[in-house]
Amino acid sequence: MAKEKTEKTNVMRLLEQKGIPYTPHDYRASGAVGGTEVAAALDEDPARVFKTLVTQGASGGHYVFVIPVAEELDLKKAAKAVGEKSIAMLPQKELLPLTGYLHGGCSPIGMKKPFPTVLHQSAAEQESIYVSAGKVGFQVEVAPADLQKMLPMRLADVIK
Repeated sequence: MAKEKTEKTNVMRLLEQKGIPYTPHDYRASGAVGGTEVAAALDEDPARVFKTLVTQGASGGHYVFVIPVAEELDLKKAAKAVGEKSIAMLPQKELLPLTGYLHGGCSPIGMKKPFPTVLHQSAAEQESIYVSAGKVGFQVEVAPADLQKMLPMRLADVIK
């Protein structure tokens, strides 16, 4: 039986251009919305499924944090990790114009322009992690080291 063709997102194309192996996952049929629902739909430990959060620092700079879906960003730790006095979550209405992604489909890969990115240090303990494929209903599974080849990012403890 022929395998069902997975819809390809821009994130998948970028990974292929860089020769980075990934596994696509389509969870649209599950109707999952929140991060822990997505992890359940993928039948994965929420510690391996990461969400992408975009923030703005007191200086006006933008920063991206990639953290496990069941965790909450600690704004003080996050600000310290990027050398800001303080940071705040980017208002949802500003996400699409800034990154090119809709809420729920924001990926650290392929934003309109690169922003300083921090990957939660727990990713280093995983063989592979899941991040958004840039479209609601799609995730890509990729090795953290390969993700770091795609983006200038550093590891830090930025969760509560």
